[in-house]
Amino acid sequence: MRKFGLALILLAALTACSTPSGSDTSGTAQPSGPGYYTAQKGDTLSSIARKFQLSNSTIINWNKLSDPNDIKVGQVLRVASQGARDSGTTTPRSVDNSAAANAASDEKDKIDWTWPASGKSTGGLGQGKKGIDIFGELGQPVLAAAAGKVMYSGSGIRGYGNLVIVKHNSNLLSIYAHNKTIVVKEGQMVGKGQQIAEMGKSDSNSVKLYFEIRRQGKPVDPSRYLPSR
Repeated sequence: MRKFGLALILLAALTACSTPSGSDTSGTAQPSGPGYYTAQKGDTLSSIARKFQLSNSTIINWNKLSDPNDIKVGQVLRVASQGARDSGTTTPRSVDNSAAANAASDEKDKIDWTWPASGKSTGGLGQGKKGIDIFGELGQPVLAAAAGKVMYSGSGIRGYGNLVIVKHNSNLLSIYAHNKTIVVKEGQMVGKGQQIAEMGKSDSNSVKLYFEIRRQGKPVDPSRYLPSR
């Protein structure tokens, strides 16, 4: 139940803003075929413009985008003139499309991180571990490791105690477990370094913060993201 419950929360957090392919947010069918491009995970207006060697303003004008910064997965965009669409010559001019997609995804992962608590840390990916333990004092501040939105705040997942999950972007989440007290609510926006809880030992036999970073739902080594100290 513990893993299943957390998996549902993570899935809900990662898919909260997704849009079905071929439809807009109202469910209306969108055009497809030559001259149109369906946005993928990690795409931005700039990365799509580079892929088709267009200007940002051209894509904005062709698609009447009211919020150019809000490109959704599955959104269909016009990326060619009428003549090019008729001829079918609308393949992206990037030599390596997968590399472009990876670059866009990596760009979204460039988040300003900080340590979520002071104290001695142990653990990391490997030997069955998914995160790190940070040992400290009962009641000391637990901080948001990066800016984001609180997607879960509660004690409903056995083994994690009082748990907070923060969503930072469409790829990354951070997890904070075993807290004494939670001081934020679901749906609340938090800044980097803002206190979100007090360190405790709920569902633990020692006072500590258990911390994870997950990318697309899978644990990643926190040392790749947190600054050295």
